[in-house]
Amino acid sequence: MPDLFEILSKLTGAFGPSGREDEISRAICELSKPYSDGVYTDALGNLIVRKKGNGKKIMLSAHMDTIGFAVTYIEESGLIRFGAVGGLDREQLAGARVRFSNGVKGVLSFEEKMDAKDRTLNHFFIDIGARSKTEAEKAVKIGDFAVFDGTEVLNGDSLISRYLDNRLGCAVLITALSGIKSTKNDLYFVFSSQEEVGLRGAQTAAFQINADMALAVDVTSTGDLPGLKDKMAVKLGEGPAVKIADRSVICSPDVSELLRRNAESLKIKVQNEIMMAGGTDAGAIQRSRNGVLTGGVSIPTRYIHTPNEMASLSDSVDAARLIAYTVSR
Repeated sequence: MPDLFEILSKLTGAFGPSGREDEISRAICELSKPYSDGVYTDALGNLIVRKKGNGKKIMLSAHMDTIGFAVTYIEESGLIRFGAVGGLDREQLAGARVRFSNGVKGVLSFEEKMDAKDRTLNHFFIDIGARSKTEAEKAVKIGDFAVFDGTEVLNGDSLISRYLDNRLGCAVLITALSGIKSTKNDLYFVFSSQEEVGLRGAQTAAFQINADMALAVDVTSTGDLPGLKDKMAVKLGEGPAVKIADRSVICSPDVSELLRRNAESLKIKVQNEIMMAGGTDAGAIQRSRNGVLTGGVSIPTRYIHTPNEMASLSDSVDAARLIAYTVSR
């Protein structure tokens, strides 16, 4: 298998907020093509990588889009107002750097006259250093999208980066694909679009593929930090998580049990995951057509939807091994 961190580094730097996935799609295509029997993109922007077999049809989905910012208004001062693309945590925005698709960079800040408890996204702005509206409009325009800017770090076993959600899931799928030399099953690796705004890509991909079984690969929250409002029995570095349920899905018990049995065969430590906030592509796939036997493999991640998310490299590598073993047998 290729180095997972090296794959991740190529993916986290690619531009790709929801609805603007062209750049990240090209990066994934380049990395996946050597291991595939065909690659295509559908009308909604999903990238679908095929590994042919004559057996059961299996869909694996990891969303490639990210949360971001859409320019809605430019002040006379040159400051840029924005709307949310996906779920933004306003407590984590101040001081973060952002990047537009054309390379222009800026800093997120807010109106200090507002008390923190009353502050909404309407009180935030992007400062690109422009001194006037005219100057700002030479750099960006209404409707332009921006994403968090930064670099990825490997600190021992800990991955730290913006957009581990869900470039890490994409890296896991590419790594799994590279490890499958042959398969009896007919495999469809879907790098889905627009998950962060309503699981849209997975819905259309699941309809066209009409799979017998599916796995959604995404990050999941952890319960190993002090003072958390929602307790979870998931910890960083304790193995990938087998999804039981989240707000979008109750997984098929047969699929979850299959994953646990295979993890035992591989001597991979896994955790059971019930995530009470948020959902994944699994929710859209399970409801497609007459229904699909659906499960999920999740990578425990701290600080989701912030500019600095944290996950475990060993959890991610084990997730790739478990997925490759499961879908090729």
